[in-house]
Amino acid sequence: MNVIQIILVAAFCYLGSIGSIVGNTFGWYTLGRPLIASFVVGLIMGDVQTAMVVGIPLQIMYMGNVTPGGAVAWDLSYATYIGVTGALVFGSGMDTTGIIGLGVVFAGIGGLVGQLMWNVSYALNLPLNRVAAKYAEAGDTKKMFIPNVVLGQLIGFACRFIPAVIVLTSMTAASGQSDFASLIPAWVTTTLSVFGGMMASLGMGIILSFLVKKQYHFAIFLAGFVLVTYFNLSTMAVAVVAVITAILYYVIISRDKEIV
Repeated sequence: MNVIQIILVAAFCYLGSIGSIVGNTFGWYTLGRPLIASFVVGLIMGDVQTAMVVGIPLQIMYMGNVTPGGAVAWDLSYATYIGVTGALVFGSGMDTTGIIGLGVVFAGIGGLVGQLMWNVSYALNLPLNRVAAKYAEAGDTKKMFIPNVVLGQLIGFACRFIPAVIVLTSMTAASGQSDFASLIPAWVTTTLSVFGGMMASLGMGIILSFLVKKQYHFAIFLAGFVLVTYFNLSTMAVAVVAVITAILYYVIISRDKEIV
């Protein structure tokens, strides 16, 4: 990686965080999602296809991830930017399974660093609340902008950008060692890749637990699975069948309610 690439990826590590200057909608819920993050990393690194190959499993793994009350169990934004970048830097010449395994390894490192710095930023922001409260008590609401926005964003930027630069620079330095990737045993990357597949299944299960309201709804889900797996239908074809099924289901349910 060159300096510009390191700075850009580190900057997006900040922009994709909760409370970044671009807001939560465009930041955490857009730039912070693994699919978008992997696409951004692919553009920066010049290999969108490989980046998406790594990003899609990470997206499925974290599909059921929720942050109740601002609690971040694992920083999926940091995990994706660091994980996908690590896979691109060290995965040259590897097969798909190996690259995904590397992505999971570095995503674990990134997620841990992101979670740690998230807690640090929370701790550093606590004194700012007292400063803002004093301005509020004095009726000087204009000065509340300084602790709430200016200093808060500076702390958030420092806690996200600086550690990302350190990690990415270390990765770049380590990638200069031709045998560095070989230091990671094959069984480690394979195990983590399998574990990633299990997490993907868990993520889908969590999503289904929210979507499926009645037991027979599983039959609809299984029907779509059979159409793709055994009949080799494309995603568009299955989507059309799903829309038709939904319309018929709605019409039948509506008629039943009218009869009652």
